[in-house]
Amino acid sequence: MVLYIIGLGLYDEKDVTVRGLELIKSSDKVFLEAYTSVLSVGKERLEAFYGRDDIVIADRDFVECHAEDIYRPARDGSVSFLVVGDPVCATTHSDIMLRAREEGVKVEVVHNASAMGAVGCCGLQLYNFGQTVSIPYFDDNWRPKSFYPKIKYNREGGMHTLCLLDIKVKEPDFEAMKRGKIVYLPPRFMSVNEASDQLIESEEELKKGAYHPDKTLCVGLARLGQADQCIIAGTLEELKEADFGAPLHCLVICGEVHDLELESLRPFLVPNSQYQVDAEGTLFHRENASDDSEN
Repeated sequence: MVLYIIGLGLYDEKDVTVRGLELIKSSDKVFLEAYTSVLSVGKERLEAFYGRDDIVIADRDFVECHAEDIYRPARDGSVSFLVVGDPVCATTHSDIMLRAREEGVKVEVVHNASAMGAVGCCGLQLYNFGQTVSIPYFDDNWRPKSFYPKIKYNREGGMHTLCLLDIKVKEPDFEAMKRGKIVYLPPRFMSVNEASDQLIESEEELKKGAYHPDKTLCVGLARLGQADQCIIAGTLEELKEADFGAPLHCLVICGEVHDLELESLRPFLVPNSQYQVDAEGTLFHRENASDDSEN
């Protein structure tokens, strides 16, 4: 039989493809991954639209520690594993595919829209993007900056960097666990504002010029693919003060920006930004009237 890994898109229950919907309806078991991302609607809305009431939530613990419970039933029946966005955009899903195939389970992927493609709605060309990075939440004991050299590498090559922002769903409360209680912290979704603060801190600490918080052009995006999606362009210093609204958010740090991209970004600039666009559509820094593509 088959393990179907089905992308759900970015918005709600209606973003699933026709093929994906048919497979979900006909599958013996259906799992919904709720670890790497989330939709704007809950399981109940999905079940109502799919015409079933038996969807199993696969949270972080389930996916990391009990993945075999997802793919092994596909040896004797059909299983749909539902993921937000596109199935091939997260290493978690690739790992499940590999493990399933190692056990002789047939795997089929049903693609859908993801942030890695939808980010192009801001006007930046997808073929000008380099490595994608993840920005994790900093805390008192852990402030990793592995994203920093990748951003630097991208910008030195003139490439844009898509920054995927951290989400925390069903994270254990370790203080409660010390007292013998199993308690989970409230969900958290990193905002462009928080990511901007952390990126500014990273540049101030490492000082290698990967980007300039008060000069480099960046684009913040929220709720991609939804009716109220939000796009705002400006420097990190400007974006950290902007109102992007509800999650999910992502951020682009621009590399070399070409004329068509500059024209497309014009409507999204922060009011009174350090950047402005002249009559020819050229974006330049207000202070020195120079293009940011070399900074």
